[in-house]
Amino acid sequence: MPWKQDYTISDEVALADSEIQWPDGRRCCISIVVDLSVASGPAGITPDDLSQPSSRFGMGEGLDRLLATLDRFGRRATFVVPAAMARVYGARVREIVERGHEIAAGGYLHEDVTELPRAIEADRLQATTEILADVTGSRPVGWYSLPRPGDAFSVGTVSPNTIDLLIDGGYRYFGNGLADDAPHYWVADFDSRRSLLTLPYYYHFDDQYFLMFPAAGTGLERLDALERNWQVEFRAQYRRGRYFGITLHPRGIGWGHRTLALERLLGTLAAHSDLWNATGAECADHWARTMPPETKLRPSPSIWVDYPGSRS
Repeated sequence: MPWKQDYTISDEVALADSEIQWPDGRRCCISIVVDLSVASGPAGITPDDLSQPSSRFGMGEGLDRLLATLDRFGRRATFVVPAAMARVYGARVREIVERGHEIAAGGYLHEDVTELPRAIEADRLQATTEILADVTGSRPVGWYSLPRPGDAFSVGTVSPNTIDLLIDGGYRYFGNGLADDAPHYWVADFDSRRSLLTLPYYYHFDDQYFLMFPAAGTGLERLDALERNWQVEFRAQYRRGRYFGITLHPRGIGWGHRTLALERLLGTLAAHSDLWNATGAECADHWARTMPPETKLRPSPSIWVDYPGSRS
């Protein structure tokens, strides 16, 4: 099968730095993603999940503190919302929109879709789209779910049908791309070049992996490691002129001392006047204009060669 098919990708070789251009001559694109989903099991969010103290904190004080911090630094974000939570917290979601942020889809119940029949997954995708459109007044154009089957804490999952269904559903981008540090195309069918723009994501810049799970000898968090990753990666991406993105969860970053680390990062960003702070939708629109798949998609043949007895 073609190289990296069903994982993400369009191209064995990432775009050269010189090929990437941001609007108005900006040096680097910065993306802030805020995930409002709560920890849940494979079946998705339940009332008990929403009633957990950490969940209540996240949608209350944690979200208030994060929104105020973004306002203070003049930064806009893409907020990822499961449909079930949009129904429960409709007023909060509309408040986020009124503050100028984007709402993207985080699945129907933030469930594991890897074992769902295609028709059922399609129905849930359509229901998610309709619910978010009803709550916010506009259809979502981005979908976030992490391609890591079996890990419900990792922002949902991706089935073999997900990308194809998102294309059919009118989505313009997928938000959790693990294969590159610049936007790229996830190819759903290599013969027809059917693809969906995918934005970069990496675990090392997602707060939940540092603030949610205790590690022996480090107390209950590794905030210093998270902040170090943010600061160092920003400098690297800024130097190259590529894309820098972080993922935040109000139930984690919303605690006071953790917000201070975010403020230090935003202060670093504020010292650079040539950044483009784009929502996912804005980045997708720019990429579609400047790097359209019709001319920029470069699928490569597989480097894998089958042999008798191989397990491929």
